[in-house]
Amino acid sequence: MTRHRILLSVPHMAGSEIRYVQEAFASNWLSTVGPNISAFEAEFEAFVGLPAVALSSGTAAIHLALRLFGVQPGDEVFCQDLTFVATANPIRYLGAEPVFIDSDRKTWNMDPDLLADALRERASVNRLPRAVIVVDLFGQCADHQPLQEICRRYNIPLLEDAAEALGGTYRGGSAGTWGDIGIFSFNGNKIITTTGGGMLVSANKDWVDKARFWSTQARCPGVAYDHAELGYNYRMSNLLAGVGRGQLEVLPLRVKQRRAVAFAYREAFHDISGISFMPQADHGLHTNWLSCFLIDERIFGHTRDELIRILDRAGIESRPVWKPMHLQKLFQGCSRYGGAVGESLFAEGICLPSSSSLTPEAHTYVANVIREAAGVPKLSSLTMTTVGQESHLEHRQYALAKAL
Repeated sequence: MTRHRILLSVPHMAGSEIRYVQEAFASNWLSTVGPNISAFEAEFEAFVGLPAVALSSGTAAIHLALRLFGVQPGDEVFCQDLTFVATANPIRYLGAEPVFIDSDRKTWNMDPDLLADALRERASVNRLPRAVIVVDLFGQCADHQPLQEICRRYNIPLLEDAAEALGGTYRGGSAGTWGDIGIFSFNGNKIITTTGGGMLVSANKDWVDKARFWSTQARCPGVAYDHAELGYNYRMSNLLAGVGRGQLEVLPLRVKQRRAVAFAYREAFHDISGISFMPQADHGLHTNWLSCFLIDERIFGHTRDELIRILDRAGIESRPVWKPMHLQKLFQGCSRYGGAVGESLFAEGICLPSSSSLTPEAHTYVANVIREAAGVPKLSSLTMTTVGQESHLEHRQYALAKAL
């Protein structure tokens, strides 16, 4: 029997999405206006607790957020070094330059102490950045409280890139709500998807309204096509918002499923030396969007890249963790603070198939390919259990919020 390739992270439809999409077709609301968009934004606001605007991508949301912060050509923006390139690219869209900040090992996210040192140094020469971008990597929130305090000390706006962390929490609050602006992604590989799309949220409703205005080509009110400001074609369509509404209904379940996948891997590898699970910080709920591990080649017996090739030959997609921005040719020459932690995590980090729809058979197969590579006996099956603290927004709470 030919085995289908097991992919890293695939969309997982709930079934109710089709109803909202069909309503869009039936009503002919197929552009960037319509009932689904308004409802999706309202339902998302109820979920995270902040005003929201639906956009064409998480990258677009970062771009608009930085413009709201007043980022201009020649400015500097401090940015987490260990992240996907979409976090940093919008800095360059605005003619600014990124300065990269290394991670701490407790969360893999921006190191608060390093940020404090960097801002203290920049303040001493009157060269503070225009903004700071922190990332909630692979579904785990950064340690936001000290990051907030540091940025407020210097009156610098903070952008939280929660593209990978929707459904996660920090100290009881939703991921994406700890910066002056938060952004999310609904790309096809995320925990929930609109096939492509994003969301910008902020306690500053004027900013959210301004982002919505800019996202529709900054068209002024009135019958004529009047434009006084630069705008963008960044609005989500009513059709895709319908997909998002159905997906949002099952977000707490998808988080539980992703966590169950990750922790089943951890249990499957408990007797293997040289493979370690991504830290689970005690300050909140890690969604484990991707199941990430570190490979110590001296103990495990294979390098991370060798293990990726072994999995590939077995029909399994796996990837390194993100390559730090300071190692990217695109950003050569940019200033940075630290970098050794991100380089180490990149050299050893591997992301395993993590789809919420991953079957027990496929899950066990992946684990056993890794066990075989490590020279330990295979398992007959993996144990899937509910693990740790669950999402603070259960289905019943979401239903209540939706009804208000």
